Amino acid sequence: MLKRISTLVLAGLTAVTLAGCGGGGGADTSASSGGDGSITMGFSQVGAESGWRTANTKSVQESAKTAGITLKFSDAQQKQENQIKAIRSYIQQKVDVIAFSPVVESGWDTVLKEAQNAKIPVILTDRAVDSKDTSLYKTFLGSDFVEEGRKAGTWLLEEYKSGTDPVNIVELQGTTGSAPANDRKAGFQEVIGGEAKFKVIASQTGDFTRAKGKEVMEAFLKAHPDIDVLYAHNDDMGLGAIEAIEGAGKVPGKDIKIITVDAVKDGMQALADGKINYIVECSPLLGPQLMDLAKKVVKGESVPARVVTEETTFTQEQAKAALPQRQY
Repeated sequence: MLKRISTLVLAGLTAVTLAGCGGGGGADTSASSGGDGSITMGFSQVGAESGWRTANTKSVQESAKTAGITLKFSDAQQKQENQIKAIRSYIQQKVDVIAFSPVVESGWDTVLKEAQNAKIPVILTDRAVDSKDTSLYKTFLGSDFVEEGRKAGTWLLEEYKSGTDPVNIVELQGTTGSAPANDRKAGFQEVIGGEAKFKVIASQTGDFTRAKGKEVMEAFLKAHPDIDVLYAHNDDMGLGAIEAIEGAGKVPGKDIKIITVDAVKDGMQALADGKINYIVECSPLLGPQLMDLAKKVVKGESVPARVVTEETTFTQEQAKAALPQRQY
């Protein structure tokens, strides 16, 4: 029996490695759910659009290995249709639990109902859905994106607390319709909205990618020569924007103050170098908590409807101190 469990786990881990490196859009089907007490999880990832997402995938894969959970992994390449296809594949394969990070918030009720009818519990990770029927999933594990936006706005208020001159802000939003994009925008606006001097003069999606962040920031700079602040919904877009700012002959962190969200190593290094002014942390290391929740829901144990990850913020000096021990 132990040999059989080990074989299943090894097969699942081999499949995870291939799927993670290849970045394919389809679900891996090389492992099978065991009826011998082992757990098989079907996991649908958004994609590999950023350093944060890569670290999140690694955390899930390594944590599954540590927990002895066989993992079927699928990269949706930022397409909802790919995630729905993967979830239906997991249902057909009769996995024990399904976890996924939704590309967008809407449009999940049908496929989640299918999972519910198949008596397969679902865990949302990192991002939420806007379904009114909360019975369709067992729990949501992830950050409070609205609070992240509030933290970004609070720093801005403090940075410009003196003076009455207008502060012109441009915003690089995450993927349109995604929970972090919607919530980080809302939280930020909630805090700065009462101050007339703060003006968001341009706001556009950069799809959470460095390349798109650079492209959109170049357009912002051409259309608006008087930008004071950039608020980017993740580090990667902010890093792309830095390239655009430097290409325009301006100094990031000085001529244009920059606030980002995530705190991945590249972002933290830019903060330590003074090119970014403030980072709100959004930890990608959700794997251990996810595996713990998976074991509980498979056993039929009750779990909290919402599990919020603990996170902090970083200034330049704090980034310098944290970088040597940074895991991602």
